[in-house]
Amino acid sequence: MINKNLVLVSGAIVFKEGRGKRRWFIVKQTGDEDEKWEIPKVPVRKTESSSRAAIRVMGEKGGMDAKILEEAGRAGGSTTINGETVPQRHLYYLMMQEAAGEVLGFEDYKWLEYAKAVRKLSSKRERLM
Repeated sequence: MINKNLVLVSGAIVFKEGRGKRRWFIVKQTGDEDEKWEIPKVPVRKTESSSRAAIRVMGEKGGMDAKILEEAGRAGGSTTINGETVPQRHLYYLMMQEAAGEVLGFEDYKWLEYAKAVRKLSSKRERLM
């Protein structure tokens, strides 16, 4: 049975290569003063696939073209909206940056080497991706 209240969320685990190093893209949670960093995510629209949503968030907010290489993982969870608990399903995609533009839709972002990026992530679930 499909839960009609389930919110599908797509995550983009994006890396770029340059100068012999691979760097990973992480973003600061909007409006969060506690320095919480995360993998870019976006709710999936009713008319799109989760993979298309990952490409969309990196294009619209990240200002970049990125190609999906593979699904990186899935996780369940929930969030609270207007006092109600809403179930969520997260699908994460490993992506490679193909072309860069100006990052407009994230409050703050960083490109970090893998170990530094993982340590900076606030969510244990995301550190395991």
